[in-house]
Amino acid sequence: MASTRGPGRPKGKFTQHRRIDRLRTLLEQHPKGMTLYELADALNVTARSMRRYLREVERDIELISAPDKPGGPLRWRIDPSAVPRKIELRRTQAYALLAARRVFEPMRGSTLFEEIDMATKRLVSIARRPGRGPNAGVADARLEDRFLYLPHAPKDYHQKTEELDDLFQAVADLRPLRCRYRRGSESAEERITIHPYAMVLYREAIYCVGLHVQKNEIRTFLLDRMRDTEVSATERFELPPDFHIDDYFQGQFGIWRGSQSIRVVVDFDPKVAEYVRARKVHSSQKISTLPDGGTRLSMVVSDLTEVISWVLGFGKTARVVEPPELVEHVRNELEQAMLAYQRPPPSLAAPSSRAPSSE
Repeated sequence: MASTRGPGRPKGKFTQHRRIDRLRTLLEQHPKGMTLYELADALNVTARSMRRYLREVERDIELISAPDKPGGPLRWRIDPSAVPRKIELRRTQAYALLAARRVFEPMRGSTLFEEIDMATKRLVSIARRPGRGPNAGVADARLEDRFLYLPHAPKDYHQKTEELDDLFQAVADLRPLRCRYRRGSESAEERITIHPYAMVLYREAIYCVGLHVQKNEIRTFLLDRMRDTEVSATERFELPPDFHIDDYFQGQFGIWRGSQSIRVVVDFDPKVAEYVRARKVHSSQKISTLPDGGTRLSMVVSDLTEVISWVLGFGKTARVVEPPELVEHVRNELEQAMLAYQRPPPSLAAPSSRAPSSE
C-alpha cells in the first residue's frame, strides 16, 4: 500500500531539531534569500510548519523578509550584520584542534557530530595549505593523521542520535527536556523533566548535569538511560548564576558530587611511583615519597565509586591505607576475584555433528 505520509512529516529519523538546523544551513547557503514555499519544499514540510521554524530560528539569528523586486514574493534571508565573522587560524592552531577531533567519535550519526565534522574538514583544509620556507609541505605532511587523541573504548551512540540531538539542543537553548529515564540497573522507567545545565563527555560516555524538576535536585543523568526525549518548543529556564560545572567534577573519579568529604590515602610500589607522580587525578591530591622509594597519594573526594576501580587497576602495586571502608571494598573485590580463579572454567559443549531436525 502506498504511503500516505505528506509534507510536515518527513520520512526517517528527522527530528524537529534537525529540520531547524537544516533551515539555518539553507539560509546560510542562500544569502539572497528563499521564499517561504521554497524553504518548505526543501525541508518537505508545510508552509505552516515553516513559519513556526522561522520563528524558532529568529530567536537566535536576525532574519529579514523582503521581496527582491517590487511585487515579488517575500524572500527570507539572514541579516548581513548577523553573519558570523571568519576566524583566522594558523596551521599549528588547526593541527592542535584536529588532534582532539576523535573525542567526538561517540556522537557520530547525530546532527551535532555532522556540524563538528564540517568544522573538522575546514580545519583540515587550513592545515594542508602550503607552508613557507625550504621544508614547506614536507616536515608536517599529513600531520592531522599523526597527531591525535585516541579515546579509550568510546561508546557507540548510533542508536541514540535523536536523544543526543535533543539533549544538545536543550542544553544550548536552555530548554526543558522531557524523557523516560531508567535509574541504575532498574528496569522500570519514569517520565521526568530535566533542566539540563551542562553536557559532559566523561570516559567517552555522555552525561548531563541538570535539575530534576520533579525532585527539585541537581543530578547527573546518563544519555544511555534516556528514551523518548522531547525538547520544549515554548518554554525556557534560567541557568542559576552560581552554577559552575567544575563544582561537579571529581577529577578522574567522575562527575558526581556528594555531601561527604572522604580522605583517601593510597601507597604505591616504587615500580609505579613515576607513573603516579606524573598524573593529576584529583585537584586536592598531595604526593609524598615513602622510605622504600614508593609514593603515597592523598586526596579528599566525595564519592568512592570510581576510586575503587582505579585502585584495583594497579593490582599488587597499590595498597589502600584509608579510609577503612575503601580498604574493605578493595579487599572484597580481590577475594571475589581469587574465588573466581579457584573454580574450574565452564566447559563448552562440543558442537553436534548431527543435522538439525525440522518440525
